[in-house]
Amino acid sequence: MKLMILDGNSIINRAFYGIRALNAPDGTPTNAVYGFLSILRKLSESEKPDAVCVAFDLKTPTFRHVRYAEYKAQRKGMPEELAQQMPIMKKVLDAMRIRRLELEGFEADDIIGTVSRMCAEKGWDCRIVTGDKDSFQLINEHTHVIHYKSRMGRTETNEYDPAVFEAEYGFAPRHIVDLKALMGDSSDNIPGVPGVGEKTASELMHRFGSLAAIYDNIDSADIKESVRKKLVAGKDSAMLSYELATINTSAPVELELSECLHDGKFGAELYGLFKRLGFNSFIEKWGIEETAEQSETAAKAISLPHRDDAEYSELCDAISNADAVAVYLIDGLDAFEICDGKCVYTVRWTELCENHARLLELLFSENVRKTGHGVKDLMSELIKEKLPLSGFAGDTELAAYLLCATENDYGLERISMRYLGSEKLGAEAIYLLNPILEAELAKLSMQKLYRDIELPLCEVLAQMENSGFMIDRAALGEFSESLSGDIERLRNDIWELAGGEFNINSPKQLGEVLFVRLGLPSGKKTKTGWSTNADVLDKLRDKHPIINMILDYRMLTKLKSTYADGLLKLIGADGRLHTSFKMTVTATGRLSSTEPNLQNIPIRKELGARIRKMFIAPKGMTLVDADYSQIELRLLAHISNDMHMQEAFKSGEDIHRATAAQVFGVPVSEVTATHRSRAKAVNFGIVYGISAWSLAQDIGVMPFEAKAYMDAYLENYSGVRNYMHDIVVKAKNDGYVETLYGRRRELPELNSSNFNMRSFGERVALNMPIQGTAADIIKLAMIRVYGRLKAEGLRSRLILQVHDELICECPEEETDRVCTILTEEMENVARLAVPLTVEAKSGHSWAEAH
Repeated sequence: MKLMILDGNSIINRAFYGIRALNAPDGTPTNAVYGFLSILRKLSESEKPDAVCVAFDLKTPTFRHVRYAEYKAQRKGMPEELAQQMPIMKKVLDAMRIRRLELEGFEADDIIGTVSRMCAEKGWDCRIVTGDKDSFQLINEHTHVIHYKSRMGRTETNEYDPAVFEAEYGFAPRHIVDLKALMGDSSDNIPGVPGVGEKTASELMHRFGSLAAIYDNIDSADIKESVRKKLVAGKDSAMLSYELATINTSAPVELELSECLHDGKFGAELYGLFKRLGFNSFIEKWGIEETAEQSETAAKAISLPHRDDAEYSELCDAISNADAVAVYLIDGLDAFEICDGKCVYTVRWTELCENHARLLELLFSENVRKTGHGVKDLMSELIKEKLPLSGFAGDTELAAYLLCATENDYGLERISMRYLGSEKLGAEAIYLLNPILEAELAKLSMQKLYRDIELPLCEVLAQMENSGFMIDRAALGEFSESLSGDIERLRNDIWELAGGEFNINSPKQLGEVLFVRLGLPSGKKTKTGWSTNADVLDKLRDKHPIINMILDYRMLTKLKSTYADGLLKLIGADGRLHTSFKMTVTATGRLSSTEPNLQNIPIRKELGARIRKMFIAPKGMTLVDADYSQIELRLLAHISNDMHMQEAFKSGEDIHRATAAQVFGVPVSEVTATHRSRAKAVNFGIVYGISAWSLAQDIGVMPFEAKAYMDAYLENYSGVRNYMHDIVVKAKNDGYVETLYGRRRELPELNSSNFNMRSFGERVALNMPIQGTAADIIKLAMIRVYGRLKAEGLRSRLILQVHDELICECPEEETDRVCTILTEEMENVARLAVPLTVEAKSGHSWAEAH
């Protein structure tokens, strides 16, 4: 029989540094685990062991630490990215049914030594897999060491038996301890004999064979006088080092070797675990299959033809009698699945019939509790069929998003793999996931956020998407044509200044023109040529008139492709743009809009107004635009409990003017436009964790001036200063930050060994509670405005949300009422230490109402 025992800490450590950074689909680092498993698989194939086990160190002190307090004292802590993988590694080994061995008070080496002795006593062969040389002392006829080492960036594997060891070292394996006792071991902080290095120690060992023999012959002429003095003076240290370096082969390890026997079969949970880690290649290479237990949960599936009354009745009874059902659209409402926890019903209609209408009315009635995946999009289908949007009690996509807001995919397959351990799809997966996700939300105290904000918002957004925003197609076409003329004139002017035609959109050609032909300074070459990005060009504005022309050219071509031609392509048959609101994209909870993105209209006043003029109300209608005033700064005042800032908002002062007076030490009446502009930059910069260097770039001053502004700001707003410190400390301790409404964002970046990553985490810790709370508030306001418009029987409707701004389309006679509703609901949606203020305006175009 052959047993293979791996030095767990040694191998995973080498795997961590030897494998490039890898991450699981949820962002968890996995390179060390992957590398460990690669080594294990390779050795399992080459060694073909009958039994396998892995020994790990524990964090608790060992008998060596008790004997010598400085033992391993200089070792740095494990990198956070590796520490995160240790519990995963152990979980994987458990799922593989590979025996793990750990023993308080002893090191993995002692466990390995004890197991190797057990093997010898049983007549088993033992193969020790390690990256350290400590286990070399255990080598004998039955025990070999498979040693991993890195050489010039490559990993080498060597198997040491007694002959191989003696050929390399010149003495028996057990005397590696004697060598260490003489020369010491810096990695373990074993002192050895002061002044005796590896060369002298090796010469002594070759001459005398052991530490005892050296000291028995300490007066021998074969020992140089200088060396003799060191040996005599360091004898106690040598004996201590010998003790520390000796592996204990009689540790109290409770193990029967038969417990380590392994037939290559793994636990049922390994498939799901590997899927969650993204180890699909190991699933294939090891031939791991999803078990029947994992894949079978529904009792049966029924396909419902369009005229089968018996199956139709069975399905209706199931829906009516179920506590809750899950719905999954396959092809809109013409093909979908329903799961009641007992059966999965697949409904496919080849033609419309009476049963089809009745089933939809029953399923989507208020009395049937329903769960979906992406409920907003499901509601959009219901709106098309004029079906009610009531009775929805859960959304597995939204729930998964709230639980981990930094992922980039909340697809049903991925969520199923994470929480169910298998790639379940359809209504069955939704039904099984819903209680699991709700329980997880309850653990994190996010049920109220889920129930009161995210789920009710689905109906609001679905109706807004369906309504769309009318656009003046003719004006947009004229705008596109005028841009074409402006672009052509700019292109000719640029060519004239450049001394010839070239492709302005080609960074390579543009770089040659600017930095070779025109000889402009600050040319910065990349691997592909000269850098001509916006930052580079911005610094050259005053060096040549061509620069401003190029920047204007880029702006106009972007404007034409994105907002002129781009919007024209997306106008619906009803003459309106129907954006799609995404609820699971941002980590702060903000909504995003796509196809088209109406939240990204240019902010430059002239251009922005020009485009907004083309967004119009139909004849007899008006647009009402309500915008929060400085909501993020008001939230900063509330969350930081800064009395000076709160007082400024309560008194109705211009916060930027008040800040300027504080920062620059002048009366409010003497604050200049420059003062106010710089104070405004500091105000908003603080919210986003801006650095002094970045602030200097933004306001055109030297970094030391920007730092002085920030220091003065924080001196006066001490509550903000304390918040900036305390929130980062709290985030590091908790591992996350949250909004006033309990929306959470995990922040593993704060514990990263990478400075830039930690700095990013600190900026997020500062900003997310503020920006995320603002997102929560605007969502609540949308829900309340939507409900109020319905409750008062108005024909007005919400049609767009842009960050802190809500836009309604309303009949002209309802305009004043809608202005009042928007103002009241938005201002009173939250009770803060400072007032929320809203300005509502109306007009026949977005530009007029903005």
